[in-house]
Amino acid sequence: MTALRDRPLAGHVQLTGRSAIGGRFIEGPTLPAHAFHSLNPGTGENIEPTFHPATDEQVDSACLAAWDAFGDFSGTAPSRRARLLETIATEVRDIGELLVSTVMAETGLGEERIVAERDRTMDTLRQLADAVRDGRWMEPIIDRGEPNRRPPKADIRRMLQPMGPVAVFGASNFPLAYSVAGGDTASALAVGCPVIFKGHPSHPATSELVARAVMAAVEGCGLPAGTFSYLVGGGPREQAVGSLLVRNPCVRAVGFTGSISGGVALSKLAADRLDPIPVYAEMGSVNPVVMLPGAIEKHSEAAAQALAASITESCGQQCTRPGMIFLHASYAADKFLADLANRMEAAGPGTMLSVRLRRNLVGRIERAEAARGVEMIASWDPKLRAERPGPVRAYPVLMRTPAAVFREHIALREEFFGPVAVAVVCASTTDMLRALAMVQGSLTGTIWAETSDEADTRRVHTMMEQRVGRLIYNGVPTGVRVAPAMVHGGPYPASNRPESSAQGPTAIRRWCRPVCFQETPDHLLPPALQAGNPLKIERLVNGKASREPTPTK
Repeated sequence: MTALRDRPLAGHVQLTGRSAIGGRFIEGPTLPAHAFHSLNPGTGENIEPTFHPATDEQVDSACLAAWDAFGDFSGTAPSRRARLLETIATEVRDIGELLVSTVMAETGLGEERIVAERDRTMDTLRQLADAVRDGRWMEPIIDRGEPNRRPPKADIRRMLQPMGPVAVFGASNFPLAYSVAGGDTASALAVGCPVIFKGHPSHPATSELVARAVMAAVEGCGLPAGTFSYLVGGGPREQAVGSLLVRNPCVRAVGFTGSISGGVALSKLAADRLDPIPVYAEMGSVNPVVMLPGAIEKHSEAAAQALAASITESCGQQCTRPGMIFLHASYAADKFLADLANRMEAAGPGTMLSVRLRRNLVGRIERAEAARGVEMIASWDPKLRAERPGPVRAYPVLMRTPAAVFREHIALREEFFGPVAVAVVCASTTDMLRALAMVQGSLTGTIWAETSDEADTRRVHTMMEQRVGRLIYNGVPTGVRVAPAMVHGGPYPASNRPESSAQGPTAIRRWCRPVCFQETPDHLLPPALQAGNPLKIERLVNGKASREPTPTK
């Protein structure tokens, strides 16, 4: 059994393998039958220490602590919440090499990828801190009253207010950026919503290290202890912990990144409550790519190189990995696909995050391969698909199929979470558009086109725009930039809330609701709407942007 380093964190703290509530780890009752270990997918060995999933009582205690903290935390000045986010970023950085080595042990991901993801996580926290200070996220709108008018016009002021405690579920494929201190947690804390985080069972040691960093930041900033709690998830209680968390009446919204089945199940639980709450779930995405003839003629080699790298990066376990490639039948297309297949095979096998993900991938490949008319042009030897002790490996796969077969078989249109892509060969642009019409909602869509493709480009663009959250030209969809203009969402099942984004400062909106104040005394208004504009933020006053004071009368 592989042991994580026994070097203590911050000089004196060892991993406990337990949940943390109200700023401290809980030494409550545990059952040996519920205990579990994380797996090193690079070696196939279990990792010490033993982890203990949260009990029913611990879930309830974490939710109550968040509820108790909400009043004070939501009322803190934006500058204090911004400082909290910046402090979390610093605390995560200061874990240092221990964090990197722990993530590598639990995920099989490479050091360069992990360092980049850690830096992206810190950048997200700092961008959200800037957004909190700026104040525009509150969308303050003032329509001044006219008491002398007949009939009088009431003074009306509106802004976004935090919903309440948010339950966040960690993702398997991004152990930092979509985990304990990732975008969901950071954006919820930014607006004043306490967070109850349920860790992912694939990387509990990583989650505990980062949870300690978040708790240290909360304490260091003098904020209520219930501002953040961490619940261990995994083992036989994995579903029970998640279900109890979503159903708890103290929880007012949920953030989830994971499978379609998981997102749908949580959404149903939330909808079946006596007081239904919103779930913001990022789920499956096939990320279609269209290669038009002019682009293949001009960029064949560059496109094959870029797409092969994008498909196989991190063993294909990225939510924006290209999963389908549409192109017109031609000699140039055949040559392009042969080049792409060779480059994918040259990338070699990669490490999958878990045995479960590998098992699911093998099953999907075999169902797709069974469809009549599917040709494997970069293939995975069937003997290698069987589960064996040792490293959890997967090999790149490229399938080729006519558009008619693609339209007929749903197994070709589902997400392959791994280094797999389906090339759909179309007889005409009309044939291509019919095939694209069968593509499910996705985070991204990519078009490779040249000036000579203009007529087809417009038709494809219109079709893709209806099915994706982000449309890319002559590039690849992997490498999500954290920025205000970014949309990381899309039509179902990419997201169950296509109006939202899980990345960038606009992610803040998910945890808020608009509240309107009519003829409200100034001292009872939130600072963002008070007459003197004490926050000195930009507000929309009678339809015009202004930072000036705005008397209520």
